[in-house]
Amino acid sequence: MDMRTVNPWTWQEDFGYSQAIEVTGGERVLYCAGQTSVDENGAPLHPGDMVAQAAKAMDNLEAVLEKAGMTLANLVRMNFYTTDVDAFFGASAELIPRMNGHLVPGTLLGVSRLAFPELMIEIEATAVA
Repeated sequence: MDMRTVNPWTWQEDFGYSQAIEVTGGERVLYCAGQTSVDENGAPLHPGDMVAQAAKAMDNLEAVLEKAGMTLANLVRMNFYTTDVDAFFGASAELIPRMNGHLVPGTLLGVSRLAFPELMIEIEATAVA
């Protein structure tokens, strides 16, 4: 499988994403449900702490990817839903290094609430192998 980043500009790199990724030769596509800051029983964790919630949501996303035999390097899209866009931008500085330079396209959406009122962030992703 080959991935090619498609960016007509460079400004988006400051925000940790790409405009598009072209995939050729992929055999499997994994559509991940939104991952949040919950424990193994689905109970919300870290109320009021966007950085901790973002880190846990990424941990949970990595667990799903690992179960499918993939890593963050297989991601081709990440959508972020947040109840606090400003706090998300503060937390995103913690998320970007986890991607190891693999910047994927996606959308950031501000929402009024997520599945549980304590949740501040949800990460939806698509991966290809």
